[in-house]
Amino acid sequence: MIKVVILGSGNVGTHLFKAFKNNNRIHIIQWYSRKIEDIYQYSSSVKITDKIKDLDNADLYILAVNDDSIHKLSSLLPFKNRLVCHTSGSKSINELNKNNRTAVFYPLQTFSKDTELDFTKIPLCLETENVEDMNTLKSIVNYLGCNYYEIDSNQREKLHLAAVFVNNFTNHMFTIAKTITDDSSIDFDILKPLISETVNKIYKLDPKDAQTGPAIRKDEKTINKHIQDLKSKEHRELYRLLTSLINNLANEKL
Repeated sequence: MIKVVILGSGNVGTHLFKAFKNNNRIHIIQWYSRKIEDIYQYSSSVKITDKIKDLDNADLYILAVNDDSIHKLSSLLPFKNRLVCHTSGSKSINELNKNNRTAVFYPLQTFSKDTELDFTKIPLCLETENVEDMNTLKSIVNYLGCNYYEIDSNQREKLHLAAVFVNNFTNHMFTIAKTITDDSSIDFDILKPLISETVNKIYKLDPKDAQTGPAIRKDEKTINKHIQDLKSKEHRELYRLLTSLINNLANEKL
């Protein structure tokens, strides 16, 4: 059994707690949060604390905190030569204080506290300084039933960039689309089958080959009408930019 301490009560920390708590091979011995009121509801099933000096001895300490807090929190840990990891996609393994053995345990997924996730479907990106610690992280991944990838800090930074495009930027496109449907009293749900099929296609086709729409067809009449219909200047500029990029893609195919 691997003994784990979770530090942080945000989206990632909460989902890690939920994934670990019902696994009989992973023992959460403690959960730390600076805002202890965020985790009071879990105090019946795990020991909680808001005091760094009171951290218990564990096999692994997971810093599931925002990127700007990683270095400071790791520097405050009151012990040495224990295995400490962070969960950030954009921060290097070197962000962690070197008083302890350092690692990265990055779940490549979007997390919201109130949304349930199947951890077996989440890829874990792992990085350590030595083989023994990598084996510890791999054991946790295997207990969870996840897939894992050994990815170094430079690769993970690029992966995080790609993830921003496929998740954060795409979600903002959904937000713009909902603004358009709301303004016309159309139920946004009508677009959900299209959204699902758009995602499903890339399991069968290269994204470049799956591109459809007026931009790839160079349908200037439709493009100009769409631009006129958009109320926001920023949205019109975004439409023009994306259309131009897709046009360039069409030229590459010729």
